[in-house]
Amino acid sequence: MSNEKITKQSEDFSEWYNQVILRAELADYAPVRGCMVVRPYGWAIWENIQKTLDARFKETGHVNAAFPMLIPKSFMEKEKEHVEGFSPELAVVTIGGGEVLEEPLVVRPTSETIIGHMYAKWIQSYRDLPVLINQWANVVRWEMRTRLFLRTLEFYWQEGHTAHETSEEAEEETLRMLNVYADFAINEAAVPVITGRKSDSERFAGAVRTYSIEGMMKDTRALQSGTSHNLGQNFAKAFNIQFLDRNNELQHCWTTSWGLSTRFIGAIIMTHGDDQGLILPPRLAPLQVIIIPIYRSDDEKEKVLAEAKKVESRLSKFRCKLDNRAEMTPGFKFNDWELRGVPLRIEIGPKDIDNKSVMAARRDIPGKAGKSSIAIDNLEGEVGNLLDTIQKNLLNKATEFRTSHTYEPASYEELKEAVNKGWALSPWCGSTECEAKVKEDTKATTRCIPLEQKSHSGKCIICGTPAKESVIFARAY
Repeated sequence: MSNEKITKQSEDFSEWYNQVILRAELADYAPVRGCMVVRPYGWAIWENIQKTLDARFKETGHVNAAFPMLIPKSFMEKEKEHVEGFSPELAVVTIGGGEVLEEPLVVRPTSETIIGHMYAKWIQSYRDLPVLINQWANVVRWEMRTRLFLRTLEFYWQEGHTAHETSEEAEEETLRMLNVYADFAINEAAVPVITGRKSDSERFAGAVRTYSIEGMMKDTRALQSGTSHNLGQNFAKAFNIQFLDRNNELQHCWTTSWGLSTRFIGAIIMTHGDDQGLILPPRLAPLQVIIIPIYRSDDEKEKVLAEAKKVESRLSKFRCKLDNRAEMTPGFKFNDWELRGVPLRIEIGPKDIDNKSVMAARRDIPGKAGKSSIAIDNLEGEVGNLLDTIQKNLLNKATEFRTSHTYEPASYEELKEAVNKGWALSPWCGSTECEAKVKEDTKATTRCIPLEQKSHSGKCIICGTPAKESVIFARAY
Protein backbone atom coordinates (compact mmCIF):
# COMPACT_ATOMS: atom_id res chain seq x y z
CA MET A 1 0.00 0.00 0.00
CA SER A 2 1.23 3.47 -0.87
CA ASN A 3 1.76 6.09 1.84
CA GLU A 4 0.95 8.94 -0.57
CA LYS A 5 -1.17 11.70 0.92
CA ILE A 6 -4.86 11.62 0.17
CA THR A 7 -6.73 14.66 -1.11
CA LYS A 8 -7.69 17.05 1.69
CA GLN A 9 -11.34 17.38 2.64
CA SER A 10 -11.16 21.14 2.15
CA GLU A 11 -9.87 20.73 -1.42
CA ASP A 12 -12.35 18.16 -2.72
CA PHE A 13 -14.55 16.36 -0.20
CA SER A 14 -15.98 13.97 -2.77
CA GLU A 15 -12.54 12.94 -3.99
CA TRP A 16 -11.35 12.58 -0.38
CA TYR A 17 -14.28 10.25 0.29
CA ASN A 18 -13.58 8.04 -2.73
CA GLN A 19 -9.84 7.86 -2.02
CA VAL A 20 -10.37 6.90 1.62
CA ILE A 21 -12.67 4.01 0.68
CA LEU A 22 -10.29 2.67 -1.96
CA ARG A 23 -7.04 3.24 -0.06
CA ALA A 24 -8.36 1.93 3.26
CA GLU A 25 -9.63 -1.13 1.35
CA LEU A 26 -13.26 -0.80 2.41
CA ALA A 27 -14.67 -1.41 -1.08
CA ASP A 28 -13.83 -1.40 -4.78
CA TYR A 29 -15.68 -0.90 -8.03
CA ALA A 30 -17.33 -3.99 -9.53
CA PRO A 31 -17.35 -4.89 -13.25
CA VAL A 32 -21.05 -3.95 -13.44
CA ARG A 33 -21.54 -0.18 -13.53
CA GLY A 34 -22.81 1.17 -10.23
CA CYS A 35 -22.09 -1.98 -8.22
CA MET A 36 -19.42 -2.39 -5.57
CA VAL A 37 -17.33 -5.13 -4.05
CA VAL A 38 -17.23 -4.76 -0.26
CA ARG A 39 -13.74 -5.79 0.82
CA PRO A 40 -13.04 -7.67 4.09
CA TYR A 41 -12.22 -4.55 6.11
CA GLY A 42 -15.43 -2.84 4.98
CA TRP A 43 -17.45 -6.01 5.51
CA ALA A 44 -16.06 -6.29 9.06
CA ILE A 45 -17.58 -2.87 9.82
CA TRP A 46 -20.91 -4.06 8.36
CA GLU A 47 -20.72 -7.25 10.45
CA ASN A 48 -20.28 -5.15 13.60
CA ILE A 49 -23.26 -3.00 12.55
CA GLN A 50 -25.29 -6.16 11.94
CA LYS A 51 -24.34 -7.63 15.29
CA THR A 52 -25.38 -4.65 17.38
CA LEU A 53 -28.56 -3.93 15.39
CA ASP A 54 -29.61 -7.59 15.35
CA ALA A 55 -29.33 -7.74 19.13
CA ARG A 56 -31.54 -4.65 19.42
CA PHE A 57 -34.13 -6.14 17.04
CA LYS A 58 -34.32 -9.35 19.04
CA GLU A 59 -34.60 -7.43 22.31
CA THR A 60 -37.74 -5.80 20.87
CA GLY A 61 -39.28 -9.15 19.92
CA HIS A 62 -38.33 -9.39 16.25
CA VAL A 63 -37.16 -12.57 14.55
CA ASN A 64 -35.18 -13.07 11.34
CA ALA A 65 -36.39 -14.77 8.15
CA ALA A 66 -35.46 -14.80 4.45
CA PHE A 67 -37.62 -14.04 1.43
CA PRO A 68 -36.93 -14.51 -2.31
CA MET A 69 -34.93 -12.04 -4.36
CA LEU A 70 -37.22 -12.48 -7.39
CA ILE A 71 -40.73 -11.04 -7.23
CA PRO A 72 -43.52 -11.52 -9.84
CA LYS A 73 -43.91 -8.21 -11.64
CA SER A 74 -47.66 -8.29 -11.05
CA PHE A 75 -46.99 -8.00 -7.31
CA MET A 76 -45.34 -4.64 -7.84
CA GLU A 77 -48.39 -3.39 -9.71
CA LYS A 78 -50.88 -4.28 -6.97
CA GLU A 79 -49.91 -1.29 -4.82
CA LYS A 80 -50.15 1.55 -7.32
CA GLU A 81 -48.27 4.27 -5.44
CA HIS A 82 -45.50 1.82 -4.55
CA VAL A 83 -44.84 0.76 -8.14
CA GLU A 84 -44.97 4.34 -9.39
CA GLY A 85 -42.34 5.26 -6.83
CA PHE A 86 -40.00 2.44 -7.78
CA SER A 87 -40.66 1.79 -11.48
CA PRO A 88 -37.70 3.81 -12.82
CA GLU A 89 -35.35 1.86 -10.52
CA LEU A 90 -36.55 -1.68 -11.26
CA ALA A 91 -34.33 -4.40 -12.72
CA VAL A 92 -36.55 -6.91 -14.52
CA VAL A 93 -35.73 -10.50 -15.53
CA THR A 94 -37.49 -11.57 -18.73
CA ILE A 95 -35.51 -14.70 -19.71
CA GLY A 96 -34.82 -17.75 -17.55
CA GLY A 97 -33.31 -21.06 -18.60
CA GLY A 98 -32.98 -19.77 -22.14
CA GLU A 99 -36.71 -19.13 -22.50
CA VAL A 100 -38.87 -16.02 -22.27
CA LEU A 101 -40.71 -16.07 -18.95
CA GLU A 102 -44.51 -16.07 -18.93
CA GLU A 103 -44.38 -13.33 -16.33
CA PRO A 104 -41.37 -11.04 -15.89
CA LEU A 105 -39.68 -11.13 -12.49
CA VAL A 106 -38.48 -8.05 -10.63
CA VAL A 107 -35.20 -8.18 -8.70
CA ARG A 108 -36.37 -6.87 -5.33
CA PRO A 109 -35.87 -3.14 -4.73
CA THR A 110 -37.50 -3.80 -1.31
CA SER A 111 -39.70 -6.63 -0.10
CA GLU A 112 -43.06 -5.18 0.97
CA THR A 113 -44.89 -6.92 -1.89
CA ILE A 114 -43.56 -10.47 -1.54
CA ILE A 115 -43.81 -10.29 2.25
CA GLY A 116 -47.35 -8.90 1.99
CA HIS A 117 -48.27 -11.92 -0.15
CA MET A 118 -46.89 -14.31 2.45
CA TYR A 119 -48.48 -12.49 5.40
CA ALA A 120 -51.86 -12.87 3.68
CA LYS A 121 -51.32 -16.66 3.85
CA TRP A 122 -50.02 -16.74 7.42
CA ILE A 123 -52.35 -14.32 9.21
CA GLN A 124 -55.92 -15.47 9.90
CA SER A 125 -56.82 -14.19 13.37
CA TYR A 126 -55.92 -11.44 15.82
CA ARG A 127 -54.19 -14.24 17.74
CA ASP A 128 -51.60 -14.39 14.91
CA LEU A 129 -50.65 -10.75 15.51
CA PRO A 130 -48.33 -8.99 15.77
CA VAL A 131 -45.97 -10.47 13.19
CA LEU A 132 -42.49 -9.01 13.76
CA ILE A 133 -40.03 -10.17 11.09
CA ASN A 134 -36.69 -8.81 9.88
CA GLN A 135 -34.47 -9.97 7.06
CA TRP A 136 -30.83 -9.25 6.21
CA ALA A 137 -30.63 -9.06 2.44
CA ASN A 138 -29.34 -7.41 -0.70
CA VAL A 139 -31.59 -5.35 -2.97
CA VAL A 140 -31.24 -3.79 -6.42
CA ARG A 141 -32.29 -0.29 -7.49
CA TRP A 142 -31.20 0.90 -10.92
CA GLU A 143 -29.64 4.17 -9.82
CA MET A 144 -28.23 6.47 -12.49
CA ARG A 145 -25.73 8.37 -10.31
CA THR A 146 -23.85 6.06 -8.00
CA ARG A 147 -21.26 6.45 -5.25
CA LEU A 148 -19.61 3.77 -3.14
CA PHE A 149 -21.74 2.89 -0.09
CA LEU A 150 -23.99 5.93 -0.49
CA ARG A 151 -25.89 4.94 -3.61
CA THR A 152 -25.18 1.76 -5.57
CA LEU A 153 -27.29 -0.44 -7.86
CA GLU A 154 -27.01 -3.30 -5.40
CA PHE A 155 -26.63 -2.76 -1.68
CA TYR A 156 -26.91 -4.68 1.57
CA TRP A 157 -29.36 -3.87 4.32
CA GLN A 158 -31.87 -5.13 6.80
CA GLU A 159 -35.56 -4.62 6.25
CA GLY A 160 -38.10 -5.14 8.99
CA HIS A 161 -41.72 -5.91 8.12
CA THR A 162 -44.43 -6.09 10.74
CA ALA A 163 -48.21 -6.56 10.84
CA HIS A 164 -50.47 -5.30 13.64
CA GLU A 165 -53.99 -5.41 14.94
CA THR A 166 -54.50 -1.64 15.27
CA SER A 167 -53.36 1.64 13.79
CA GLU A 168 -51.98 2.68 17.19
CA GLU A 169 -49.80 -0.44 17.44
CA ALA A 170 -48.40 0.15 13.94
CA GLU A 171 -47.49 3.76 14.78
CA GLU A 172 -45.93 2.65 18.06
CA GLU A 173 -43.82 0.08 16.19
CA THR A 174 -42.76 2.63 13.55
CA LEU A 175 -41.49 5.03 16.20
CA ARG A 176 -39.95 2.25 18.31
CA MET A 177 -37.75 1.15 15.41
CA LEU A 178 -36.85 4.74 14.53
CA ASN A 179 -35.61 5.12 18.10
CA VAL A 180 -33.70 1.81 17.84
CA TYR A 181 -31.87 3.26 14.83
CA ALA A 182 -31.17 6.53 16.65
CA ASP A 183 -29.86 4.68 19.72
CA PHE A 184 -27.56 2.61 17.53
CA ALA A 185 -26.32 5.62 15.54
CA ILE A 186 -25.59 7.72 18.60
CA ASN A 187 -24.26 5.11 21.02
CA GLU A 188 -22.46 2.68 18.69
CA ALA A 189 -21.46 4.79 15.69
CA ALA A 190 -21.09 8.14 17.52
CA VAL A 191 -23.17 9.71 14.73
CA PRO A 192 -25.52 12.29 16.34
CA VAL A 193 -28.65 11.87 14.23
CA ILE A 194 -31.87 13.86 14.32
CA THR A 195 -35.12 11.86 14.36
CA GLY A 196 -38.00 13.29 12.37
CA ARG A 197 -40.94 12.82 10.05
CA LYS A 198 -40.53 13.13 6.30
CA SER A 199 -42.64 15.56 4.29
CA ASP A 200 -45.31 14.07 2.03
CA SER A 201 -43.14 14.55 -1.04
CA GLU A 202 -40.19 12.79 0.63
CA ARG A 203 -42.07 9.87 2.23
CA PHE A 204 -41.69 6.28 1.05
CA ALA A 205 -43.92 5.30 -1.87
CA GLY A 206 -47.02 3.63 -0.42
CA ALA A 207 -46.47 4.79 3.15
CA VAL A 208 -48.87 6.84 5.28
CA ARG A 209 -45.96 8.32 7.25
CA THR A 210 -42.20 8.00 6.90
CA TYR A 211 -39.73 8.79 9.66
CA SER A 212 -35.96 9.03 9.29
CA ILE A 213 -32.70 9.58 11.11
CA GLU A 214 -30.65 12.36 9.51
CA GLY A 215 -26.95 12.97 10.09
CA MET A 216 -24.75 15.94 9.19
CA MET A 217 -21.61 15.02 7.29
CA LYS A 218 -18.35 16.97 7.55
CA ASP A 219 -19.14 18.88 4.37
CA THR A 220 -22.42 19.94 6.12
CA ARG A 221 -24.62 17.94 3.75
CA ALA A 222 -27.35 15.79 5.26
CA LEU A 223 -27.42 12.03 4.93
CA GLN A 224 -30.62 10.05 5.43
CA SER A 225 -29.20 7.17 7.44
CA GLY A 226 -32.20 4.98 8.20
CA THR A 227 -35.98 5.05 7.66
CA SER A 228 -39.10 3.71 9.37
CA HIS A 229 -42.46 3.63 7.57
CA ASN A 230 -46.01 3.38 8.82
CA LEU A 231 -47.73 1.77 5.84
CA GLY A 232 -51.23 2.03 7.28
CA GLN A 233 -53.50 -0.49 5.53
CA ASN A 234 -52.24 0.28 2.00
CA PHE A 235 -50.26 -2.92 1.49
CA ALA A 236 -52.71 -4.98 3.55
CA LYS A 237 -55.53 -3.99 1.19
CA ALA A 238 -53.39 -4.52 -1.91
CA PHE A 239 -52.38 -8.02 -0.77
CA ASN A 240 -55.51 -8.92 1.17
CA ILE A 241 -53.79 -9.30 4.54
CA GLN A 242 -56.89 -9.81 6.70
CA PHE A 243 -57.70 -11.21 10.12
CA LEU A 244 -60.73 -11.98 12.25
CA ASP A 245 -60.74 -9.42 15.06
CA ARG A 246 -61.89 -9.87 18.66
CA ASN A 247 -65.50 -9.34 17.56
CA ASN A 248 -65.13 -12.05 14.89
CA GLU A 249 -65.22 -9.43 12.13
CA LEU A 250 -62.83 -9.39 9.17
CA GLN A 251 -60.29 -6.53 9.23
CA HIS A 252 -57.22 -5.50 7.27
CA CYS A 253 -53.90 -5.47 9.13
CA TRP A 254 -51.84 -2.36 9.80
CA THR A 255 -48.29 -2.82 8.59
CA THR A 256 -44.85 -1.20 8.92
CA SER A 257 -41.44 -1.50 7.30
CA TRP A 258 -38.06 -0.10 8.30
CA GLY A 259 -34.51 -0.35 6.98
CA LEU A 260 -30.87 0.61 7.45
CA SER A 261 -28.23 -0.21 4.86
CA THR A 262 -24.50 -0.23 4.09
CA ARG A 263 -25.04 3.48 3.35
CA PHE A 264 -24.44 3.88 7.08
CA ILE A 265 -20.78 3.02 6.53
CA GLY A 266 -20.66 6.15 4.37
CA ALA A 267 -22.18 8.08 7.29
CA ILE A 268 -19.40 6.90 9.61
CA ILE A 269 -16.70 7.81 7.09
CA MET A 270 -18.06 11.32 6.45
CA THR A 271 -18.96 12.12 10.05
CA HIS A 272 -15.61 11.28 11.63
CA GLY A 273 -12.89 11.09 8.96
CA ASP A 274 -10.06 13.61 8.58
CA ASP A 275 -7.27 14.42 6.12
CA GLN A 276 -5.33 11.33 7.24
CA GLY A 277 -8.25 9.00 6.43
CA LEU A 278 -10.80 7.09 8.46
CA ILE A 279 -11.54 7.59 12.13
CA LEU A 280 -13.65 4.67 13.32
CA PRO A 281 -15.70 4.63 16.53
CA PRO A 282 -14.22 1.95 18.82
CA ARG A 283 -17.51 0.08 19.22
CA LEU A 284 -17.76 -0.63 15.47
CA ALA A 285 -14.09 -0.65 14.41
CA PRO A 286 -12.88 -4.00 13.01
CA LEU A 287 -9.65 -3.38 14.94
CA GLN A 288 -9.78 -1.37 18.14
CA VAL A 289 -6.06 -1.54 18.96
CA ILE A 290 -3.01 -1.89 16.72
CA ILE A 291 0.35 -2.70 18.32
CA ILE A 292 3.48 -1.36 16.58
CA PRO A 293 6.87 -2.73 17.72
CA ILE A 294 9.79 -0.28 17.35
CA TYR A 295 13.41 -1.50 17.19
CA ARG A 296 16.71 -0.70 15.45
CA SER A 297 18.73 -3.94 15.69
CA ASP A 298 18.14 -7.69 15.64
CA ASP A 299 18.80 -7.87 19.37
CA GLU A 300 16.21 -5.19 20.03
CA LYS A 301 13.84 -6.85 17.60
CA GLU A 302 13.78 -10.15 19.51
CA LYS A 303 13.25 -8.43 22.85
CA VAL A 304 10.58 -6.00 21.58
CA LEU A 305 8.59 -8.59 19.62
CA ALA A 306 8.51 -10.90 22.63
CA GLU A 307 7.10 -8.11 24.78
CA ALA A 308 4.69 -6.98 22.03
CA LYS A 309 3.24 -10.49 21.83
CA LYS A 310 2.66 -10.44 25.59
CA VAL A 311 0.84 -7.12 25.22
CA GLU A 312 -1.29 -8.55 22.40
CA SER A 313 -2.19 -11.54 24.58
CA ARG A 314 -3.15 -9.31 27.50
CA LEU A 315 -5.42 -7.23 25.25
CA SER A 316 -7.25 -10.26 23.84
CA LYS A 317 -10.62 -9.04 25.10
CA PHE A 318 -10.32 -6.16 22.61
CA ARG A 319 -10.19 -6.44 18.82
CA CYS A 320 -6.40 -6.22 18.75
CA LYS A 321 -3.61 -6.94 16.25
CA LEU A 322 0.19 -6.94 16.36
CA ASP A 323 1.70 -5.49 13.17
CA ASN A 324 4.98 -7.38 12.91
CA ARG A 325 5.58 -6.77 9.19
CA ALA A 326 9.38 -6.70 9.07
CA GLU A 327 9.58 -5.06 5.65
CA MET A 328 7.65 -1.92 6.76
CA THR A 329 9.04 0.94 8.85
CA PRO A 330 7.17 2.07 11.99
CA GLY A 331 6.36 5.36 10.23
CA PHE A 332 4.78 3.54 7.32
CA LYS A 333 2.73 1.44 9.73
CA PHE A 334 1.59 4.55 11.65
CA ASN A 335 0.27 6.12 8.43
CA ASP A 336 -1.27 2.86 7.23
CA TRP A 337 -3.33 2.29 10.39
CA GLU A 338 -4.23 5.97 10.66
CA LEU A 339 -5.67 5.74 7.15
CA ARG A 340 -7.68 2.71 8.25
CA GLY A 341 -9.00 4.57 11.28
CA VAL A 342 -7.92 2.20 14.06
CA PRO A 343 -8.95 4.04 17.26
CA LEU A 344 -5.87 3.30 19.38
CA ARG A 345 -2.22 2.63 18.52
CA ILE A 346 0.13 1.04 21.05
CA GLU A 347 3.84 1.68 20.43
CA ILE A 348 6.44 -0.42 22.22
CA GLY A 349 10.23 -0.06 22.02
CA PRO A 350 13.29 -0.83 24.20
CA LYS A 351 12.86 2.27 26.37
CA ASP A 352 9.20 1.45 26.97
CA ILE A 353 10.18 -2.05 28.08
CA ASP A 354 12.79 -0.62 30.46
CA ASN A 355 10.15 1.75 31.86
CA LYS A 356 7.59 -1.07 32.10
CA SER A 357 5.19 0.94 29.99
CA VAL A 358 3.84 1.41 26.46
CA MET A 359 2.98 4.55 24.47
CA ALA A 360 -0.67 4.97 23.45
CA ALA A 361 -1.68 7.19 20.52
CA ARG A 362 -5.34 8.14 20.01
CA ARG A 363 -6.60 8.35 16.42
CA ASP A 364 -9.16 11.03 17.29
CA ILE A 365 -6.48 13.47 18.55
CA PRO A 366 -3.56 13.79 16.09
CA GLY A 367 0.06 14.31 17.13
CA LYS A 368 1.60 14.59 20.58
CA ALA A 369 -1.64 15.82 22.17
CA GLY A 370 -3.17 12.39 21.63
CA LYS A 371 -0.24 10.44 23.11
CA SER A 372 0.13 9.13 26.65
CA SER A 373 2.27 6.58 28.48
CA ILE A 374 0.51 3.58 30.05
CA ALA A 375 2.09 1.48 32.80
CA ILE A 376 2.12 -2.20 31.86
CA ASP A 377 0.52 -3.05 35.21
CA ASN A 378 -2.55 -0.96 34.27
CA LEU A 379 -2.66 -1.96 30.61
CA GLU A 380 -6.10 -3.57 30.21
CA GLY A 381 -7.97 -1.02 32.30
CA GLU A 382 -6.29 2.00 30.73
CA VAL A 383 -6.85 0.74 27.17
CA GLY A 384 -10.54 0.19 27.98
CA ASN A 385 -10.79 3.70 29.45
CA LEU A 386 -9.09 5.25 26.42
CA LEU A 387 -11.43 3.48 23.98
CA ASP A 388 -14.45 4.71 25.96
CA THR A 389 -13.00 8.24 25.95
CA ILE A 390 -12.44 8.12 22.18
CA GLN A 391 -16.01 6.92 21.61
CA LYS A 392 -17.42 9.80 23.69
CA ASN A 393 -15.10 12.36 22.12
CA LEU A 394 -16.14 11.40 18.58
CA LEU A 395 -19.81 11.86 19.49
CA ASN A 396 -19.12 15.19 21.21
CA LYS A 397 -17.07 16.53 18.27
CA ALA A 398 -19.72 15.50 15.73
CA THR A 399 -22.50 16.99 17.86
CA GLU A 400 -20.63 20.27 18.27
CA PHE A 401 -19.98 20.39 14.52
CA ARG A 402 -23.67 19.90 13.75
CA THR A 403 -24.75 22.49 16.33
CA SER A 404 -22.33 25.09 15.00
CA HIS A 405 -23.52 24.50 11.41
CA THR A 406 -27.26 24.54 12.12
CA TYR A 407 -28.86 27.95 11.59
CA GLU A 408 -32.26 29.47 12.36
CA PRO A 409 -32.56 32.10 9.62
CA ALA A 410 -34.78 35.11 10.14
CA SER A 411 -35.75 35.50 6.48
CA TYR A 412 -35.93 33.56 3.23
CA GLU A 413 -32.80 35.34 2.00
CA GLU A 414 -30.96 34.16 5.11
CA LEU A 415 -32.27 30.62 4.54
CA LYS A 416 -30.80 30.62 1.03
CA GLU A 417 -27.44 31.59 2.51
CA ALA A 418 -27.70 29.12 5.39
CA VAL A 419 -28.12 26.00 3.24
CA ASN A 420 -24.84 26.83 1.50
CA LYS A 421 -22.96 26.40 4.77
CA GLY A 422 -25.09 23.96 6.78
CA TRP A 423 -28.65 23.17 7.88
CA ALA A 424 -31.50 25.64 8.16
CA LEU A 425 -34.10 24.94 10.86
CA SER A 426 -37.10 27.02 9.86
CA PRO A 427 -40.87 27.31 10.35
CA TRP A 428 -42.74 25.86 7.36
CA CYS A 429 -46.40 25.92 6.39
CA GLY A 430 -46.24 22.36 5.05
CA SER A 431 -47.10 23.21 1.43
CA THR A 432 -45.40 21.36 -1.42
CA GLU A 433 -45.21 24.68 -3.31
CA CYS A 434 -42.95 26.24 -0.67
CA GLU A 435 -40.93 23.04 -0.45
CA ALA A 436 -40.45 23.01 -4.23
CA LYS A 437 -39.46 26.70 -4.27
CA VAL A 438 -36.62 26.09 -1.79
CA LYS A 439 -35.42 23.14 -3.85
CA GLU A 440 -35.51 25.13 -7.08
CA ASP A 441 -33.78 28.17 -5.58
CA THR A 442 -31.12 26.36 -3.51
CA LYS A 443 -31.09 22.60 -4.36
CA ALA A 444 -31.84 22.01 -0.65
CA THR A 445 -34.66 19.69 0.34
CA THR A 446 -36.71 19.13 3.47
CA ARG A 447 -34.72 16.54 5.39
CA CYS A 448 -37.16 15.94 8.22
CA ILE A 449 -39.61 17.60 10.57
CA PRO A 450 -37.82 16.96 13.90
CA LEU A 451 -39.86 15.03 16.44
CA GLU A 452 -38.54 17.41 19.10
CA GLN A 453 -40.06 20.77 18.24
CA LYS A 454 -39.75 24.12 19.93
CA SER A 455 -43.23 25.43 20.65
CA HIS A 456 -43.80 28.42 18.40
CA SER A 457 -46.49 30.25 16.53
CA GLY A 458 -44.19 31.45 13.78
CA LYS A 459 -44.80 32.08 10.14
CA CYS A 460 -43.55 30.03 7.19
CA ILE A 461 -40.15 31.41 6.24
CA ILE A 462 -41.01 31.06 2.55
CA CYS A 463 -44.58 32.36 2.17
CA GLY A 464 -45.35 34.00 5.52
CA THR A 465 -48.50 32.03 6.31
CA PRO A 466 -48.89 30.45 9.79
CA ALA A 467 -46.55 27.53 10.54
CA LYS A 468 -47.02 25.00 13.33
CA GLU A 469 -43.79 23.06 12.77
CA SER A 470 -40.17 23.68 11.95
CA VAL A 471 -38.35 21.63 9.31
CA ILE A 472 -34.70 21.11 8.44
CA PHE A 473 -33.74 22.32 4.97
CA ALA A 474 -30.37 21.08 3.73
CA ARG A 475 -28.48 19.87 0.73
CA ALA A 476 -28.25 16.11 0.91
CA TYR A 477 -26.63 13.00 -0.50
